[in-house]
Amino acid sequence: MTGASILLDTVTKRYPGQGKPAVNGLTLEIPAGKIVMFVGPSGCGKTTTLKMINRLIEPTEGRIVLDGDDVTRIDGDALRRRIGYVIQAGGLFPHMSVAANIALVPKMLGWSKERIAARVDELLELVSLDPERYRDRFPRELSGGQQQRVGVARALAADPPVLLMDEPFGAVDPITRQRLQDELLNIQSELQKTIVCVTHDFDEAVKLGDWIAIFNEGAQLVQYDTPERILAEPANEFVENFIGSGAGLKQLTLTRVDEVEVADAVVARPGDLATEVLSRMDAVGHNHSVIVDARNRPLQWLSRRQLSRLERVGAARDPRLPVVGNRATLNDALDTMLVSSVGAALVTGPRDTFRGVIDVDTVMDAIGRAHRHARTAHAQGRPVGVNTGTLEAVQASGAPGVPAAGLAGPERTRE
Repeated sequence: MTGASILLDTVTKRYPGQGKPAVNGLTLEIPAGKIVMFVGPSGCGKTTTLKMINRLIEPTEGRIVLDGDDVTRIDGDALRRRIGYVIQAGGLFPHMSVAANIALVPKMLGWSKERIAARVDELLELVSLDPERYRDRFPRELSGGQQQRVGVARALAADPPVLLMDEPFGAVDPITRQRLQDELLNIQSELQKTIVCVTHDFDEAVKLGDWIAIFNEGAQLVQYDTPERILAEPANEFVENFIGSGAGLKQLTLTRVDEVEVADAVVARPGDLATEVLSRMDAVGHNHSVIVDARNRPLQWLSRRQLSRLERVGAARDPRLPVVGNRATLNDALDTMLVSSVGAALVTGPRDTFRGVIDVDTVMDAIGRAHRHARTAHAQGRPVGVNTGTLEAVQASGAPGVPAAGLAGPERTRE
């Protein structure tokens, strides 16, 4: 099942004893199959808004419409089975195995054991965890990043059209966060769910979001637009301050790895004779070979010197491989390369399959082109980071996904 549209129609949330509402008359349309990021200062109501969508928090006034159905008139438990929900660290039940955690909602829905078992394995594959290795483990036996992947798998178990994510990557280290973000983008490229995600990290919002909603106190929607337009045309001083310094650099990092040309590599598999791999490297003038498993996932990146010491290629996986997803930003790719001994990174696509190699020169060339485009756009009076075709398409379409009130549409932005 692909994504479903969501409409918040003048939604308000008041708590007893508080003078101001936590959310005050919010109108917002979330388009089907897109990732919408909620950002704003602490206490601005973004998490309250997120939880009202699945009625973990009941709205005081207004309507919330999911794919044509007013969710305030639907049984809360039934509604939450239609909406996936992911929190920090995955929110896994510690006394249940990985498989049992993922199977929770399908079991409630009365699926057969065979169907549940197949779905568990399918989802573990989707989030790049080997079912044979992980299905019977318990959360305490997993790293933080692995727990988060299982949390995403559990949220997708019953194939819901909508996925809600509350600071999903906030509790992991920066490298793991980058890989989880890449994984989410790869999953979305396959599934096209409607994803609503709360974050405090504006850079994360720029990387993940098709649309970004910037809130002020009381969930007042200050700007709702694409990352490119928010960076190019912040609606007011509040948005400018929230974006912070380096907006120009953020614009230059909107380019994705899959938008630049990656290089081929000499690919080998466990069990191959090292001398044969070296001969193929000599034929094309390469100094390294990428070792992949039976499903084309990178295991090692071996130099001539390392191969010369081997008789056959081994099957062990190097945990320090410099890997970047094909939907990662060039900024992410550059960060990965800086810690790589070869000044390059391996590019992977959906399900961690190997796509090619990206190096520093490729990234710098792309940044140079983006910078030249930005200067040309600025000289022509166009928004920096938004090409003419994109801008005209947004204006002609009435900015799909922007609420009827016109907040953050092209004309309102310029006001």
